[in-house]
Amino acid sequence: MKYINILGSDALIIVDVQNDFCPGGALAVPEGDKIVPTINRYIEKFVSKNAIVVATRDWHPKNHVSFKEYGGVWPVHCVQGSWGASFHPMLKLPKSVIIISKAFEPEIEAYSGFQGTELDKILREKGVKRIFVAGLATDYCVKATVLDALKLGYEVYVLVDAIKGVNIRPKDSEDALNEMVKANARLASFNQLI
Repeated sequence: MKYINILGSDALIIVDVQNDFCPGGALAVPEGDKIVPTINRYIEKFVSKNAIVVATRDWHPKNHVSFKEYGGVWPVHCVQGSWGASFHPMLKLPKSVIIISKAFEPEIEAYSGFQGTELDKILREKGVKRIFVAGLATDYCVKATVLDALKLGYEVYVLVDAIKGVNIRPKDSEDALNEMVKANARLASFNQLI
């Protein structure tokens, strides 16, 4: 097993762990809430190393282009200021968390935490070189965030024990992981971090 020493210049990026993507929400990832305790352990680890913790969130206007009634493929979800857009109540975000809102313009779809946001600028200002990605959903926003981070030149680890997929087709998450690895992402889990 390869151990990874977490540094103060690393960033944990928690993608879209919001009520609407968890059981009971408008666009629930099956068992999406099951990863929350593991993500909390990652948060503790990164905070203990003075590393950066980022949480992305879908932050849609009521008339967002991704919604079915406006020509999109998804039911209404993560509307700004709603219960569904709130982070899961069991997610223990630190006071120092950097919150990144995405897909907040009616006409622009954004799966990646980097698309149309200040995330890259913030990470570069803080000297971040490596990012570790957790959250929802493996086959959509996690994948898009990871692929964008790789294109931007970051070293990227996908935290396989802290992600869950939608799996509209049974192998979607597996295919997404393969695509990320092919693009040079690395896979890691909690017991590898020191």
